[in-house]
Amino acid sequence: MNYLKSRDRRLGDVIDRMGPLEVETMPDVFTALVFSIINQQVSSKAADTVWTRLLEITGTMTPKTILATDPEVLQKCGTTHKKISYIRGIADAVTTGQVDFSQLHFMSDQQVIKQLSSLHGIGPWTAEMLLLFSLHRYDVISYDDLAIRRAMMKLYDLDQLSKEQFQRYRKRYSPYGSVASLYLWELSVE
Repeated sequence: MNYLKSRDRRLGDVIDRMGPLEVETMPDVFTALVFSIINQQVSSKAADTVWTRLLEITGTMTPKTILATDPEVLQKCGTTHKKISYIRGIADAVTTGQVDFSQLHFMSDQQVIKQLSSLHGIGPWTAEMLLLFSLHRYDVISYDDLAIRRAMMKLYDLDQLSKEQFQRYRKRYSPYGSVASLYLWELSVE
């Protein structure tokens, strides 16, 4: 945090005011991807309900338990047929060896984003969140995250934020963009 505070006075003030942040992570990549899909375009409360029901039905969140459960039963957890299709597709990709999550730790951020984005239902933003919250990468700050962009605008008193401005701030925060992201998210909800 001292590095970020030395690189950006305004962000440093936010860090000082908020103090240390607690971060929940989900180290199992498959579980984190399923959780991300469940959370897409729904409220946190609705997603939590679906997630709880899904865990009750499957017992444990593994590709095998997902594939062993009838898709109609999974859908009755309160999510869409499309999301269940994505989740089952990812489970199938893991069991057939199309994707090997254990290899992600050895890949660059861009390689991970490319690999995960090749799976239906996973886009660059979701892959970036996996980099941060599952693979614990240090320099993740997503242009596709509206809350981060809004927080940057708030922090720097901007009416608009161009991609070039975003990249300038991103470089300023590097190599600790992930920490900056956490504080920007907190700032976005203040």
